[in-house]
Amino acid sequence: MTTTISVVNQKGGVGKTTTVASLGAALAERGQRVLLVDLDPQGGLTFSLGIDPEDVDVTVGEVLLGKAKPDDAIVVSDDGMHILPSNITVTQSEEALVSRTGREQRLRVALDKVADDYDWIIVDCPPTLGVLTISALSASQGVLIPLQAETLSHRGVGQLLDTIHDVRQFINTELEIIGVLPTMYDGRTNHARAVLASIEDTHGLPVVHPPIPKSIRFAEAPAIGRSILGTHRNHKGADAYREVATFLLQR
Repeated sequence: MTTTISVVNQKGGVGKTTTVASLGAALAERGQRVLLVDLDPQGGLTFSLGIDPEDVDVTVGEVLLGKAKPDDAIVVSDDGMHILPSNITVTQSEEALVSRTGREQRLRVALDKVADDYDWIIVDCPPTLGVLTISALSASQGVLIPLQAETLSHRGVGQLLDTIHDVRQFINTELEIIGVLPTMYDGRTNHARAVLASIEDTHGLPVVHPPIPKSIRFAEAPAIGRSILGTHRNHKGADAYREVATFLLQR
């Protein structure tokens, strides 16, 4: 059975795209069939995995509007993952979706058409709580929330949880919060350790371990068009994502 996960946080710069790319690569390493969905009009995931967003002919936007089938848009990365790509034109698609019938269900309907081809579908959501993110939550069984291990990154989590609650109540009753994944974690500082310890108490959410360490290697990988598992296989960051992938598989 295919498992669909949305990686969500309306705050930018918390490691959503890195998490999607790295988890996808870690699952692919284990022989899993993986589809990554780039829902961010900035096309960060698409670019990070070696595909120029400007060269993409068919995006997830056309799929959501019913102008193309998922198979028409899916491309394959050097890491062996399949990607439903995005670029700036998805902004116009998002605007058009607002007035369309069934806008919250369109991603789910589209992914259902290719679900049998994959073990995992992981969605990289934009840094907003608009129609694209709602579509992702509506299509998913689970939500993973990357959260930078700093105090200010906690701001806005309550609003995100309210949105997840509404989706669960009115659209997708099976949606489950997998947990918070601490990112950019520096275990040498008292502050980072204190923030990590407070996440569960503050938000009442489970914490997914291990925390992802802070490292320049994560910033270097997209320049090569690979995940960190493809550029620095033995790095502690790559190993951390492998452990998170193992956790997901064991669930």
